[in-house]
Amino acid sequence: MFNPVTIPFGSKMLFNAVKLKPGVTANDIELALGEMCHVVKETYGNEAGGFIAGQVFAYAGFISQEGSVSSVKVPDYDVAIVTYWSSFEQHEKSHADQTFNDKFSALAEMCSDTFELGFDMLWQGVPGE
Repeated sequence: MFNPVTIPFGSKMLFNAVKLKPGVTANDIELALGEMCHVVKETYGNEAGGFIAGQVFAYAGFISQEGSVSSVKVPDYDVAIVTYWSSFEQHEKSHADQTFNDKFSALAEMCSDTFELGFDMLWQGVPGE
């Protein structure tokens, strides 16, 4: 659960920004989020399913002035769900599946907004290589 992940070159990354409803905290969504992530990992984490790895982040309030090109806009999202897939089509197929939707709907009830952006990997590297 807390082990490092290895992402193969050419993977698709999906970035889901989540805005929680007023009064809902990251702690409040922990169970729903954990169940949803478990279903994705166990149901779609094979060659046919295409799921490679995932990570969940809570917005911590810091913004990089050095890494920002234009005026800094304070994000209006509380949680980021980052997943890596063999293909965008496999991602979409998994998310259209009732097994996933049963778990995602529990999380969505506590959200006022979510959107998921897809990215193609252009580069990756580690120190020393």
